[in-house]
Amino acid sequence: MKSTEGRPARVLALGCHPDDIEFMMAGTFLLLGERGAELHYCNVANGCYGSNEHTREALVDIRAREGKNAAAYANAVFHPSYADDLHVMYEQPLIRKVASLIRNVKPDILLLPALDDYMEDHMNTARVGVTAAFVRGMGLYQTDPPQPHYDGDIALYHAMPYGLRDALDRPVIPQFYVDISGVMGRKEQMLNMHASQRAWLDNSQGIDSYGEKMKAMAREVGRRSQKFGFAEGWIRHNPLGFSSEDYDPLGELLGSFITGRPD
Repeated sequence: MKSTEGRPARVLALGCHPDDIEFMMAGTFLLLGERGAELHYCNVANGCYGSNEHTREALVDIRAREGKNAAAYANAVFHPSYADDLHVMYEQPLIRKVASLIRNVKPDILLLPALDDYMEDHMNTARVGVTAAFVRGMGLYQTDPPQPHYDGDIALYHAMPYGLRDALDRPVIPQFYVDISGVMGRKEQMLNMHASQRAWLDNSQGIDSYGEKMKAMAREVGRRSQKFGFAEGWIRHNPLGFSSEDYDPLGELLGSFITGRPD
């Protein structure tokens, strides 16, 4: 797929904490790269509280290095984080920073966390990303740092929440499924690059097998698809304010990997 400007499609994966992209988006992200898309990778939060062993400053450096390694493995452009953990708020300072990134990258596809998830940081990242994309063409809206506005189409897709359930423990059903069976090994490799997170999740959230938890979720989504061995589920954001209704670059690039389609 080429953009309206004749360049390869651009994809921005906007996760919350380092390793969130790998858990819920990386299979689709990698497939898009294999189909010729230009990949961009950004975690809004820096992972600064995810350890009881390191200082805050040391941990920020560790998590950034791990994120850079994961992005490089995916042949993606790495973009630095903007906020501390638990400081991801739906407020103008952060929206202006993410809007600057979106105006700079001009993605055709924006991959976002679920709007309903067990953790506020995840949900706020999704909300910030939606608004930042919405204001891309508003010339009077000032970003930080300043970037010129643009009017190109952008399609937003929300990943499944971690655990596949919302904040009230109800199952979340995707609109469509992407077959990631062929890239599960690469997805796991990306996740394993976040080595500092493994012990923290074991201790703080009872996740006793880092990679196995990711594979179990992908296997369950595949089961729900009734077609794929491993899958990631997605919900297309309402295109009003973002693109025409028939603009579906993810579907165009990955049609053969998809069952179900956005309505």
